[in-house]
Amino acid sequence: MIFVTGDTHAEFSQRLRKKNFPAEAGDYLIICGDFGGVWDDSPSERHLLDWFSNRPFIILFVTGNHENFEMLAKLPVAEWNGGSVQFVRDNIIHLMRGQVYNIEGHTFFTMGGATSHDIDGGILEPDDPYLKKKINRLRMSLTSFRINHVSWWKEELPGEQEYAEADKNLDAHDRTVDYIITHCAPTSISDVIGRGFYKADALTNYFETIYQTCTFKHWFFGHYHEDKMIGEKMVLLYGEIVCFDSLADHQSYFYEKRNLSTDLE
Repeated sequence: MIFVTGDTHAEFSQRLRKKNFPAEAGDYLIICGDFGGVWDDSPSERHLLDWFSNRPFIILFVTGNHENFEMLAKLPVAEWNGGSVQFVRDNIIHLMRGQVYNIEGHTFFTMGGATSHDIDGGILEPDDPYLKKKINRLRMSLTSFRINHVSWWKEELPGEQEYAEADKNLDAHDRTVDYIITHCAPTSISDVIGRGFYKADALTNYFETIYQTCTFKHWFFGHYHEDKMIGEKMVLLYGEIVCFDSLADHQSYFYEKRNLSTDLE
């Protein structure tokens, strides 16, 4: 079986308890970015990855905007189920940008990445002689910030080669796939979610083109920290875990029990 969920940020204690996630050997859990398992190679992170290595299911993730892209870039690239991947562990697999995979008879287009919104205080440079003073001032004022190459990387957004790879692979499949997995949403959808709060960028505009020109059953994404259906195809996930084999039941859950928006506004 295939499951999908939103941002995890390395916090799995509740979400992946057996009563909440009854996965079995050979099942897949797709994480829509901000996995949190590739960040600083700390002892706690290695412990987490080792714990996953002993789980019966397979973790698949696209990048969000809270991954260490320099660490990811050091991993070798392999071919898996029709597309390029990177193995973090044998059962922890990074689904790379612009790829199309065949998983249990379904086709998936993946394109990770997003613009960081929690940077009101800017991107600080690690070699700035006033770094500590700036950090203290920003923390005292409760202003969010990031540090270049430490907690922020420009690779959070795709490069031109990755966009070209995406178009090539989509064209090879007649721009038709079963499911799309991303971290952020097309511009028109992020406008619905944030009511104008989220600014468009090259990636959301690219996704808007895909949204308008590609055929797909459902598009799953995270990033906005909500669980919400938008229209009949767009699924925003955060804490919920959706099983593809019972997707209709989950749609009913979103529509009725949670009383969430189902129409484009």
